Amino acid sequence: MESLLSLAFDNLSSYDGAKIKKGLKQVEGLLAQICLSGPSSPTKKQAADSSEQQSTTPRKGLGDLGSDPAFREFFKLQDGFEWNIAQRLLATLDFLVARGGDGQYDLLIVNALDLIQGVLLLHPPSKVLFSRSMHMNLLLDLIEPVNCPAIQCATIITLVVALLDTPANVRVFEQLDGLLTITSLFKNSETSREVKFRLTEFLYFYLTPETPSIPRADARMSGNTPALLQRSPSKLAKVFGGAGAGRSNNHKNGGMADRVDGAEDGSGAGGSGCTLSVEAKKQFVDRYLPGVVDELLKDLDTYKPFGGILS
Repeated sequence: MESLLSLAFDNLSSYDGAKIKKGLKQVEGLLAQICLSGPSSPTKKQAADSSEQQSTTPRKGLGDLGSDPAFREFFKLQDGFEWNIAQRLLATLDFLVARGGDGQYDLLIVNALDLIQGVLLLHPPSKVLFSRSMHMNLLLDLIEPVNCPAIQCATIITLVVALLDTPANVRVFEQLDGLLTITSLFKNSETSREVKFRLTEFLYFYLTPETPSIPRADARMSGNTPALLQRSPSKLAKVFGGAGAGRSNNHKNGGMADRVDGAEDGSGAGGSGCTLSVEAKKQFVDRYLPGVVDELLKDLDTYKPFGGILS
C-alpha cells in the first residue's frame, strides 16, 4: 500500500494538471478497493482497475471493515503524517485554487474535495487538520461566489464532513466567521438554487446537538465506548477498536490522532468542553438570518432531514 500511495503522492505534488489528475485517480482507486469486496490487499493493477469494478463489485458493509486487513493497514498508515492522504489532498487543493483562477482546474478541485470527504469518513482522526485556520479558510474561500456552483456544493459537503462529530472544528469555523460566509451566500440573490439547497442542509446540520461520537484512543482502549457509537453516520467507530488497536503508542510516534489535543480552542476535538448547545448556536445564526432559525428547527423536528440520523 505504501508503494501505491508513493506513486499517487508523487503525481499529486506535480505542477502538471495531467499528473495531478492521475494522482487523484490513483487515490480514488485505492479508496475504492478498500471499500469494495475482493482481495484484502490491493495490488497496483487492482487499484488501477477499481473504477471499472465499482459498478459490478458489491460494497463491504461498515461492520466488515474492522476485520479487513487492507482497511486496518490503511488506517494505521493514515495515523502518521508521511502517508496521510487528507494532508496531501489539502496541499494539492491549495495549489489548484492558487493556479486555477481561470477555471481550468475546476473539475480537479471538485475531485479533490470528493476524495477529502471519503478519506475523512474512513479515517476520522484526519479531521484534526481542520482545526488549523489555514485549512478551514481554504474551504471557506471555496464557498465564495467567485467559484462555480459545482465547487461550492462540493465544498459545503466537505465542510459538513470536516465538522461532523468534531466540535473543536466547529469552533474554529465560527471563529473564522464561517457562519457569516454561509449566510451571506444564502442571502445572495445570485446564488444558484442548488447551492442554496446545500446551504440549507448545512444549516440543518449546524443546528443539531453536538455530541462527539468518535472516542479518543484512550477511551477506545478502556472499553468505555458510548452507546451513541451505534448510530449513523458514525458506524465506522465500531471498527476503531480493532483498526486503531495499535494507536495507544501514537503519542510517542507523533501520530495524527494525538494532534487532537492541539486544536486551536485548547480543547480536545472530541472533548465535551468545546461543545455548544443548540440554543447558543441558534443565537449565532439568528444574528445573520433573523426569523429563519425557528423554521429550520421546526423542519428538523418534523421532516428529519438526512433520514433522521442527525436527530
